[in-house]
Amino acid sequence: MEGFFYFMQSSTKKNTIKEWAYDDRPREKLLSKGVQTLSNTELLAILIRTGTNNYNAVELARKLLQEANNNLNTLATFNIEKYKKISGLGSAKAVTIMAALELGNRRNLESALEVPVFSNSQKVFDFFRSIFADMQTEQAWFVTLNNANKLKGYYQLSSGGQTATVIDIRVILKKALYDDATAIILAHNHPSGNLKPSEQDKIITQKLKLAAQQLDIQLLDHIIITQYKYFSFADEGLL
Repeated sequence: MEGFFYFMQSSTKKNTIKEWAYDDRPREKLLSKGVQTLSNTELLAILIRTGTNNYNAVELARKLLQEANNNLNTLATFNIEKYKKISGLGSAKAVTIMAALELGNRRNLESALEVPVFSNSQKVFDFFRSIFADMQTEQAWFVTLNNANKLKGYYQLSSGGQTATVIDIRVILKKALYDDATAIILAHNHPSGNLKPSEQDKIITQKLKLAAQQLDIQLLDHIIITQYKYFSFADEGLL
């Protein structure tokens, strides 16, 4: 019986990363082959650092990605409680992963800020998608531009619920005058993924356009943004 018990203990021992071949371990693989060679699972395992009695860090990372349908954008929307649904992922590990994903968002935003001219709707989308990344509520932002369409400032206008946010025209124009801007672009997100503008979106766009014209300020575009796509009022001839 003692021999049988020993066999059962040995057969259920978890496969620890330290037992792997040196070049297969995520940290060592990064050092020897470069960070680009690591899979998403391996990168997450480095952030998770340690496993549990039942799962090593790579297995925990794999379970987490499966919970997010193997989509990093979906993973970035998780809150603490969602992470903790995975046994072995506590608050400390969750916070580490959330911080890393947010750094990625901020890096993308800094890259967007290096683009000096808003010459078309794609450049507007490239700028704003880093701001709106992972947001689960509707928000409105706007940019002020000079006469060469170069960025002067960007501002959050409002934050609402799942389906609506308030757009105050006076706030936009006051900031545009303060920046001595000659043009503005409005943007808001649709967390639902629906790109179709609402009637309220159309009404506020026309009100802002007319009010801005009285101050010799041009509304260049109003962009509706989802995770991967956008709708441009200017491109669709609605300005």
